[in-house]
Amino acid sequence: MLTLSIDIILPAKIEQIGESVVYLACTNSYLKNKMKRMVTGIIIGVVAGLLLGLLIAFFISPSLMFREDRYSKDFETTVAKLESVIEARGWKTPVVHDLQATMKKFGKDVRSVKVLEICHPDHSYQILSQSDEKIVSSMMPCRISVYEKEDGSIWISRMNSGFLAKPMSPIIRKTMSAAAADVEEIIAEVMQE
Repeated sequence: MLTLSIDIILPAKIEQIGESVVYLACTNSYLKNKMKRMVTGIIIGVVAGLLLGLLIAFFISPSLMFREDRYSKDFETTVAKLESVIEARGWKTPVVHDLQATMKKFGKDVRSVKVLEICHPDHSYQILSQSDEKIVSSMMPCRISVYEKEDGSIWISRMNSGFLAKPMSPIIRKTMSAAAADVEEIIAEVMQE
């Protein structure tokens, strides 16, 4: 029985060494080494790309997760106007946290900060009535923060719950997006004055 062994021969170069001509060929082992280097390069490129993407996401995520607007009125007027618009739109404000007063109790002095916890029973019911959706109850109720920065300017901030809900279940995504839209309308109405 005749057995043949065939190596793949690729274009190669011919060199003359002394009086002999040597034909240098690329064989399977050459191809395997070349493929290993190529695969290694691809893996390094993919890992580097993922790391770069995560780094970029890390630095831009705060601006995606939170929204902040400067308001032209004084602190107390801003809080009062927010409370009025919240109530007029059918939302409730079960709690207002005065963080300046809280910090003062601990001997710390900070500028004015109030966090309004707001709730809309219809939105809340959509999540709290479903066992599998209660996981986001730790983000409830919605919160709007009013604070004074070092330069004396007044700001209104809130979490971008519509953005945060994108990867979640359809019920959570729909409900939190609707709640986020309502909060944006409330703030837009306050900002008009």
